[in-house]
Amino acid sequence: MIRRWRRLDEPGLEVCRLRPTSDGVLVTASLVHAGAMPFGLNYRWQLDGDWRTRSLHLDLAADDIGSLSIERAGAAAWRVDGAARPDLDGCAELDLSATPFCNTLAIRRMAGATGELTTAYVAAPGLTVTPSRQRYQALGTDRWCYVDLGVFKGFEAVVEVDGDGLVSRYEGLFEALPD
Repeated sequence: MIRRWRRLDEPGLEVCRLRPTSDGVLVTASLVHAGAMPFGLNYRWQLDGDWRTRSLHLDLAADDIGSLSIERAGAAAWRVDGAARPDLDGCAELDLSATPFCNTLAIRRMAGATGELTTAYVAAPGLTVTPSRQRYQALGTDRWCYVDLGVFKGFEAVVEVDGDGLVSRYEGLFEALPD
């Protein structure tokens, strides 16, 4: 399955491929953000059968070239570039700023109900990782109100998903392009 998203706030495009594996889903993507801080980013996101992150590897091309690897080290524990990150203990999932794909993971965790979770927020292009609290309020079967309670406290947006549960529109930031 292939999804393409364009940015709505600044020039940018992402091409994302989802492929089932014997024990989960492999998500690979390339994106270009051509806004005030231009960068390119490739990611490889390995999910288990319940669509929970096992690992995420990022390759960044910006003013500097860099990479970052994050892997689950327990139910809510993480390793970043091979080192334990106790400050991320309690983070249920990852939130990568450059893509709407990560919202799909949080929405799947909500299983149709309103709820809160703490994520490990990965900022691009800086490749910093910090805990961030979020709330998803169900507005229907395919619409959610996302509320940031952490890094961007007070930020809200309506997120819509398609029949596959993937983000089709993220108010003010992303929209899926037709197949």
